[in-house]
Formats: sequence, C-alpha cells, structure tokens
Amino acid sequence: SPAFAHTDRMSGLYHTISQITDELSTDECKRISYLCGALDMDKFSTDPRGMLQSVLCQTRMDYVFLMELILKIKRYDLLRQVLSTNKSTVEGLLKNGHSVSEYRVLMADVSEDMDTEDLKSLKFLLRGTLPKHKLENAQSFLDIAVELEKLDQLSSEKMDLIEQCLRSIHRADLAKKISHYQQTGKNCQLYAVIDVFQQEEVYSMLSDPRGVCLIIDCVGTEGDELEQIFKALHFHVITHKLLSVRDVQSTLREVAHQQGHYRASAFVCCIISRSRSSDLLATDSHGPGLSLDTVRRLFTSDSCPGLAGKPKLFFIQSYDVSEPQKCAGCMGCEDEEGGELETDAPVLLCRARTVPVDADIFWSHCWTKGQQLEVPNHQSVYLKLYAIITNCIFIIFRRTHLVDLHMAVNRAVYEHNHRSPQSSYFLNLRHTLRKKVYLS
Repeated sequence: SPAFAHTDRMSGLYHTISQITDELSTDECKRISYLCGALDMDKFSTDPRGMLQSVLCQTRMDYVFLMELILKIKRYDLLRQVLSTNKSTVEGLLKNGHSVSEYRVLMADVSEDMDTEDLKSLKFLLRGTLPKHKLENAQSFLDIAVELEKLDQLSSEKMDLIEQCLRSIHRADLAKKISHYQQTGKNCQLYAVIDVFQQEEVYSMLSDPRGVCLIIDCVGTEGDELEQIFKALHFHVITHKLLSVRDVQSTLREVAHQQGHYRASAFVCCIISRSRSSDLLATDSHGPGLSLDTVRRLFTSDSCPGLAGKPKLFFIQSYDVSEPQKCAGCMGCEDEEGGELETDAPVLLCRARTVPVDADIFWSHCWTKGQQLEVPNHQSVYLKLYAIITNCIFIIFRRTHLVDLHMAVNRAVYEHNHRSPQSSYFLNLRHTLRKKVYLS
C-alpha cells in the first residue's frame, strides 16, 4: 500500500542519514546543521553526530535535499559511496531550484577558508560586539556568524560589519566574496522588478494543510473571524490573543523555527495591534515596540529556509496611537522605492514605512486611528471587507489572484473613506511575488 511504501522510503532515508553522519567530522556536522537553519551550535561539542541526526530528522526529508547538503560541504566521496550519484548529476538536479540558502552556503564557505590566526584576529575585532564568553567558546567562523545573527548584526541584507572585519584582518579575498554576494542580490532584485513577461506562473498550493496561518490579535476583537477564514482555506491556524511585545516577538520566532514549513506550500501571518509609526505596541502602553521590518525578516529564506521559494503572506491591521501625516501626491508615492504597488483604485494615505524586498512576500498593511478601538463593538473595516469578498468568491466559485482580491478590498476601503472620512483606513500594499497566488 502507499502507506507502507512511504514508511519503507523513510526508513531507508533515515538509514542513509545514519551512514552519512558516521563519516562526518564535528565541523562538517555543524556546517550541515547551519545550512539547515539551526542556530543552536553549543550542543555540538558533546554529540555532533547525534545533534545533526536530530536536525535532519526534523527537516524536510528527501534524497534530493540530502544530496544538496552533501554537495555544499564538498563531500563528493559520500555522494558516490552512500548516495550512488556524483557531483555533476546533483548539480543538474538543482538547476531548476535549490533549498539551501545561498547566504548560508556563503557563510559556511567563508568559515572553511579561515584558519586559526584569522579566527583569533576576528575575535579581537568583535570584542566590543559579542559577549566575552561567546567569543571564547567560538571554535569557528560559523560560531561567530550564529551569534551575530542572534543579535541582528548579520543577515543576508546586513553584511557590512563582517565585510569590514574581513578586510581589517587582511582577508580581502573573503571580503570580496561577501561584496560580490551583496551586489548579485541587488541585481537579482532589479531583474525581478523589470521583468515584463506575462506568462502566468502559479505557486503550488497542493500540501494539506497548505501551511501555517499565525494570527496574533493584540486587540482581542478580530482574531476569531480570521481564524475561520483561513481554516476554510485549508491552513493550520495558530491563534494568540493579547500578547505583549516581548511575547509577540518570541511567538514569531518560535513559529519561524518550526520544521513543518519544509512540507508546506505557503505561510500566512495576521497581526492586529496598536502601533506607533511603523512599530507594533501589542498590549504594551509604551516602549520601543516591535518594528514591522523585524517581523518580515524572521520569515525570509535565510532566517526560515523551509519557506524559501514559497509565498509568505502578511496582513497587518494597526491602530495608530499617534497622528498620521499626509504627504502630497500619495497616488503611488513615486518618491519612494519602486515595487509592485497597485494603483487600480485611488490609493490612500502614505507615510514613512519599510518595504519588503525579499522574494515571495505579499505585504498588506492597513492602519487607522487608535481612537476607533473606543467605539463599542468595533470591527476593522479592512478585515471585514477581506472576509466578505473572500466569502463571495467562494460562493460563485471564482478563482481569484490574491493581488486582485486586495484591489477589490482597496476599492471598497476607498468607498468607505469617502462615506466616513472621520474613520478613514489607509492601505499599503507591497509584494515581491514571482508567481500568482490563488487561495480559492
């Protein structure tokens, strides 16, 4: 039966993993775990092979992914002896796409190319950035990279510090690799923007469930309806209510680290919160808040490799406790960064904001005055319209692209603002989707 066949395949895969880990050094075990997205490197000194097996068994498991990992650490002998393949064959399989983050591959390669003296010099330069005990315990560049990532001092978008350090320790060759990676990334974003081909490509939505839908309702009045919508759309819904900023951040991190993303087709995040400018306040009445840019970065392919190449959909409803300021000419905001801002309907108030630049992100942010929460039985017009329009699409069985759905919401919100200017809502749509998203 298919169930028994699946069990046999998985049993064979686990046996193969065991064979491979037996042949790896401690450093190689750490490198593979890092490529899989693991950031807990402290435990590798006691049981590196056991830790690696644990990481691999929690990760999306198939032979192609395993081959890619072995290819990236350049153990071509294991490709031949254990996986019965070779370097050129695996490279051919990966021409149409890969699962391992290019950023993490770069960091692993830099680590491999650094000797003991380089590492010692790098630790000296970073003594004011990383805690003393972390530097003392670091046995490789990857250990340092992990600690810098935890402090948000290093990411695929933030590499200037490490590039400068590499130049300072006279490793211009490695600094050049970092610089080349950053420039290549910028060029890829440019090509994505100017691509004019109209052939329809669609993200696969075949997994069941389609993926995780995380709902964080820090107001306490909107989460239930959203939960019903995304359950009907075949997502596994996780709902949290009335969290502090600290709890919001820890919840986001916990969900971002879930290994189930490898098996999923997509990810959805809905946040409802009071805010000040572009910072979410959650249930806190004051404090620095949580920046929207931090929310986005937690689910990029580098921070959450299981979602690489998959649509990541964000719906944010914020209630601003400060006064928004209008800007002239906000029809499209030509003075801001480019992107895929839709302008089919009159677009709304603009203000300083962060714009997602990573691939496969859909970012819909609506904000309104915080005083609206004082209205008895308040409901967000933005979220209510999404629910109504989505339900209408279900009823008439119409297949509708997510961006088109948002434009219908945009037009309806504009009509609401025209009727009730005292309770206006303002929308910001940005996306870097490379294909179309159909949820119905």
